[in-house]
Amino acid sequence: MSISTFFIPPVNMIGTGCLADAIKSMKDYGYHNALIVTDSVLNQIGVVGEVQNLLREAGIRSRIYDGTHPNPTTVNVSEGLAILQEHQCDCVISLGGGSPHDCAKGIALVASNGGDIRDYEGVDRSAKPQLPLIAINTTAGTASEMTRFCIITDVDRHIKMAIVDKHVTPILSVNDSGLMAGMPKGLTAATGMDALTHAIEAYVSIAANPITDACALKAVTMISQYLARAVAQGDDMEAREMMAYAQFLAGMAFNNASLGYVHAMAHQLGGFYDLPHGVCNAVLLPHVESFNAKACAPRLKDIAVAMGVDTKGMNDEQGAAACIAEIRKLSKTVGIPSGLVELNVKEEDLPVLATNALKDACGLTNPIQATHEEIVAIFKSAM
Repeated sequence: MSISTFFIPPVNMIGTGCLADAIKSMKDYGYHNALIVTDSVLNQIGVVGEVQNLLREAGIRSRIYDGTHPNPTTVNVSEGLAILQEHQCDCVISLGGGSPHDCAKGIALVASNGGDIRDYEGVDRSAKPQLPLIAINTTAGTASEMTRFCIITDVDRHIKMAIVDKHVTPILSVNDSGLMAGMPKGLTAATGMDALTHAIEAYVSIAANPITDACALKAVTMISQYLARAVAQGDDMEAREMMAYAQFLAGMAFNNASLGYVHAMAHQLGGFYDLPHGVCNAVLLPHVESFNAKACAPRLKDIAVAMGVDTKGMNDEQGAAACIAEIRKLSKTVGIPSGLVELNVKEEDLPVLATNALKDACGLTNPIQATHEEIVAIFKSAM
């Protein structure tokens, strides 16, 4: 086995009501002037105001950038950076799901390293740690609050840039499930399936190790048990809290084992058509794993077991097929669209999407490497 390096924020708070403790700890860090990076919805419904009040009580000033797009863009990073520089903020708070977290990472990275966010596309391209980032999560989800991954849409090239950099890891992640109770059904389903995708891709990754395996399998089990409950009953606080833990475990897995073709392909759909990331992952997941099964059937059988399937008497191939069937079943239960046609993806665009998917850093750790024709074929099967 090759050498493994494990990345995670130094401090991580999880549990209903932990937001107040997190703000107190920010005071202990000695921060005085925060830029809150969020979206307009969270600002309108008062969540941003609640955080600002807690900051005020702790003696911390704050400014707001609430222009984050659902697929955060190079323009969003520039706009937020301008506010940060104007008010000389000494830290950044991201508040929301993966979109504000990724946008905030981009802002904080450029704030300390200079240049343009495009300069940092790829792996570990920055020289210095970003401005301190405190990531307050409201979805369960992307795990962006605790990873070294930052996905930004380049508005000029219509592609999603994958920035994988140890310097974008937040210094504090906060998962207060009380902030997740109001998430609508569709967002709960999409972000939950995103977390499942993280766990499965990390488990079949060629960079998997015993630590990431343990995190991935536990995440799969918890998502299988609690996601449908969280979607059906948004105020089921046990389901919400368990999903917060599950998506964090999935984050620990993929932050260190990386991902695969589901993400490499989903990034292209999101960048090209501006589609929701979790939905793209959920639609692609069974099709990519059907392709991968010839290389990692025993691992897919393990995932079937983690999802609660009785695999006694099954060989590896049957176990892998049972895993893929169970993924489809969960997707259907939580109301994910059945194919890319429903998302208005066009078949004539598939060759260029496949070309770009093969350039995405996430594909490097897929259990087998695909040809351009094979990626097009997986896209077609998902239509």
